[in-house]
Amino acid sequence: MEKYKKIVESFVTGNDIHVAPLGAGHINDSYKVSVDGKEFVLQKINHAIFKNVPELQNNILRVTSHIRAKLQEKGVKDIERRVLNLIPAKDGKYYYQDAGGNYWRLMDFITDSKSFDSISPELAEKTGEAFGEFQSMLSDMPGGPLYETIPNFHNMESRLETFRESVKKNLAGRLPEVQDLVDEIEKRSEEMCLPEKLHREGKLPKRTNHCDTKVNNVLFDSCGKEVLCVVDLDTVMPGYVLSDFGDFMRTGANTGKEDDTDLNKVSINIPVFEAYTKGYLRTAKEFLTEIEIENLALGAKLLTYMQTVRFLTDYLDGDIYYKIKSPKHNLERSLAQFKLLQSMEENYPKMQETVNKLKNSK
Repeated sequence: MEKYKKIVESFVTGNDIHVAPLGAGHINDSYKVSVDGKEFVLQKINHAIFKNVPELQNNILRVTSHIRAKLQEKGVKDIERRVLNLIPAKDGKYYYQDAGGNYWRLMDFITDSKSFDSISPELAEKTGEAFGEFQSMLSDMPGGPLYETIPNFHNMESRLETFRESVKKNLAGRLPEVQDLVDEIEKRSEEMCLPEKLHREGKLPKRTNHCDTKVNNVLFDSCGKEVLCVVDLDTVMPGYVLSDFGDFMRTGANTGKEDDTDLNKVSINIPVFEAYTKGYLRTAKEFLTEIEIENLALGAKLLTYMQTVRFLTDYLDGDIYYKIKSPKHNLERSLAQFKLLQSMEENYPKMQETVNKLKNSK
């Protein structure tokens, strides 16, 4: 790890520097750093995905600075563990670019913390509360909208446009075997583009979203009882709150796996849906509009539909975007996501009833 010490020294100075791999992130490479006993996280930013690193880092700085100010106003103790803290490089920038063109950032390491990969109703409620509070704290952030780090990331109209182009080109010659699924996607396209339509009509606002609301992006204390903070802020950007709500449901409220080949195992986990909704509305409902609350359950269907479209698009294109474990992997993912969508459709009245009941509770 000697080669990383020079990078660390572009941010901080110390006599005793140690660097070791940290976790197994899918996007960025992360390392735990110790400098004279103080701990940091060093990350190599994937600038193939995040093409404008200065704007990316400015987003994170704006978000964390605003949250820190909110916590200070509330008199919260232990703030260094409640929000990420970026370390500026010695040239004043919040990133360092090495001779090879790679971008790096350094953050304080949040001590005595843990994250979870599996979910339970109790954990879902705390996670919903965390993401609701995250959005609530950022609902009055000054300075205009954040930079869109991945353009049209949760824009269904844009995703469908790409999908239809892939269907038209049929680059991998796979269209005949998936035509039925293509037809099912098209049957639902008008409903799934409703948020974009409502936004154009001035009825649905865009807010500061996390855009990757998985349970493992919330840090808990070492006992796993108390939420510390929301992490992984690379995709924080403008969006609809229903998308963040739905993104958790797609990943956290699935009784099966994202690529489950046994479709009988795949369905919406109603207890998890109810628990997350309870926690989320407890902290978010004060700043949400009625139309945002009315469309939360739609968000669950939307993000599941969107991921079905994205996996199937890649399958039609010949598997050029997602890493695959087998030739049919993207198709298996598509079918599993579509099965989850169908389960959500069957349970949609119950989901809406849950939202309506909890929006009025204290």
